[in-house]
Amino acid sequence: MDAMRKQLDVLMGANRNGDVTEVNRKYYDRDVCRLYLSGLCPHELFQLTKMDMGPCPKVHSLQLRKEYKEAKAKGVDNYDRELEDAIDRLIVECDRKIGRALKRLQEEDAKAAIAISVTEVTQSPEILELSKQIKEKMKEADLHDLEGKTDMKIRALELVEEMRTKRADLQAVLLLEAFNKDRAALPQPIPGQQPSAALPPPDPRTQEMINEKLKKAEEFGEQGMVDEAQKALEEAEALKKLAPRQEPVVDSTKYSAVDVRITDQKLRLCDICGAFLSVYDSDRRLADHFGGKLHLGYMLIRDKLAELQEEKNKVHKERVEERRFKLS
Repeated sequence: MDAMRKQLDVLMGANRNGDVTEVNRKYYDRDVCRLYLSGLCPHELFQLTKMDMGPCPKVHSLQLRKEYKEAKAKGVDNYDRELEDAIDRLIVECDRKIGRALKRLQEEDAKAAIAISVTEVTQSPEILELSKQIKEKMKEADLHDLEGKTDMKIRALELVEEMRTKRADLQAVLLLEAFNKDRAALPQPIPGQQPSAALPPPDPRTQEMINEKLKKAEEFGEQGMVDEAQKALEEAEALKKLAPRQEPVVDSTKYSAVDVRITDQKLRLCDICGAFLSVYDSDRRLADHFGGKLHLGYMLIRDKLAELQEEKNKVHKERVEERRFKLS
């Protein structure tokens, strides 16, 4: 029931039953969310993830947002600074988390983990155009919502999801190409040199436990839970050491991800959301990452922060030019 209520809130607004009087409410009232008025409330971004902040305790209203934007255009009010401070704190914490994860992993193996500049690697004219279309379609959905055109809003949001899926697939292909180059640069066995003896595989039960730990590490990594992911990796490594240690069997043809040690999985960190990625990930797994709520949420707040700072710099430049004109 709660899930259905939330879904109706998203589609029709929290005041769909008319139990909240908005006739007398103003955008500057204390119970109205200023972050939402400025364009983005973090409470809406990370639902059902580790970063879930729960429902926003303040009112979200497209009509009040419209009134605020009209007032802002006249120079009456501007809440951009509050939004900038709020999302900047989220980004700073995310970047600190990425830094801690890099330091911890690099202490084990200097080449085990680096931050991949996803923004640079996954940019192409087609992806940039899709991102632009997504923003425009989101604005269109808000307009339909404001006009009470629920069916048109739902259709617009469906198109947004389709475009996001297409963008995620394209980003996955580009990142996979970068990972392929990354793998090619990894140290390869020297021709003619006998490879290190490989330990015999663990018994089926132990291998099953190892696989479960590795899967948990991946899930934690996707959610940005760095410490939990690292702990799961360490537990998997400990389980491997419990495997029977008979005479090692040399087989230079087997180099699967399961056979290499944990630090040789060559983990990479997404520089947008802090999730773990591996150079051995498939394009489908990478696409799931790009389409996940955590990654999309951090991408939105990073884009919004850049937009706010660009607008602030533009206003500052205009004021400087205006002063110069008056003094001349």
